Amino acid sequence: MTHKQASPKLQPGRAGNTALFPAGGTGGSVGQVELQIVTFDGPDHVLHLEGGGSLSPLTVAYETYGELSESRDNAILVCHALSGDAHAAGRNSDSPEEKPGWWDLLIGPGKPLDTDRYFVICPNFLGSCFGTTGPTSIDPGTGEPYGLSFPFFTITDMVEVQRWLIDHLGIKTLNAVIGGSMGGMQALQWAISYPERVRGVIPIATTSRMSAQGIALNEVGRQAILSDPKWLEGRYPKSDPPGRGLAIARMIGHITYLSEESMHQKFARRYANGNGRSFSFSKDFQVESYLHHQGDKFVRRFDANTYLYISRAMDYFDLETDHGSLEAAFSRCLSSFLVLSFTSDWLFPARQSAEIVRVLRKLGKEVSYCNIESDQGHDAFLLPGHRMGDLVTGFLDRLNEGGAP
Repeated sequence: MTHKQASPKLQPGRAGNTALFPAGGTGGSVGQVELQIVTFDGPDHVLHLEGGGSLSPLTVAYETYGELSESRDNAILVCHALSGDAHAAGRNSDSPEEKPGWWDLLIGPGKPLDTDRYFVICPNFLGSCFGTTGPTSIDPGTGEPYGLSFPFFTITDMVEVQRWLIDHLGIKTLNAVIGGSMGGMQALQWAISYPERVRGVIPIATTSRMSAQGIALNEVGRQAILSDPKWLEGRYPKSDPPGRGLAIARMIGHITYLSEESMHQKFARRYANGNGRSFSFSKDFQVESYLHHQGDKFVRRFDANTYLYISRAMDYFDLETDHGSLEAAFSRCLSSFLVLSFTSDWLFPARQSAEIVRVLRKLGKEVSYCNIESDQGHDAFLLPGHRMGDLVTGFLDRLNEGGAP
């Protein structure tokens, strides 16, 4: 195994309670942070994938916040969603124009994932295009980008790579694993794959199996990419990607991340240019301009083949089929759970979280559940203005006090 990073800093663990803060409320920044890279190689690090095939060597990009305690028992793993990356908090430069990481509202000194108290790790997951090995990486066998020769992977495969990283950091047991949307799928899989290594699991706005509706929406996005004449069977040059197809895929996805109410509040039926109807197919309405903007922005930062593979990994996530039943899937779990959903999330509706909770309670597992009132839709877990932060803080406090959640 080779790696390009220093060992995590050590400090004595700090006791005491964390005050309750609303998501996006008080608390400081972790400051400037640096993306870290580790490459796993050698016979002990060949990833044999669920769908067949293998990968080696394999690189993982990740960031850490806070310091690992001497007893290495204060680590929290953060799992990101489809289009996310390892940059979850702070800034990667001193530029005041740079936006903080995607979960900066939750991670930092005095925040729910209190970096004065916890060592927070956010790896970029397997198959992504932000540093961890994926379709845009160079295939060592050909010297060219993998593209469509990249093997299919699953949420279970992602977790296995994360386990390698946790081992590399010298951590035997994670204090908690937390993630929203596809990150929540990874959190659930951690509880199943490594029950003895996770004390607390916090799946947010997620599901135990991708619904037919979710698969359908992913398929429309994939077909938009596959039908783009610039896709070229996945062999498009980096300088000229199938941008139109990828942008449409993102526009479809973005609609599912919002709610009817949040779209009404943002745009209503306002016109884009204030001149009313143009009697053409140009972007008359503000909501149309917004979706095109989101699509164009996505094309500048994401890769089309990567979208195909990641969305397929989401489709294949089905704990019930994999284990025979949801009861069987969770039967060996030893973790405490905090399951969170949002009332206006129609992509992963609350009933899917409630089903997870029902089964965990039936099995006698320690589980808390809250369907958080919100009009922000699926993306609520990324936004301030609701109780998510308070609930996470309280759960972690109780977990570390040794009580039931």
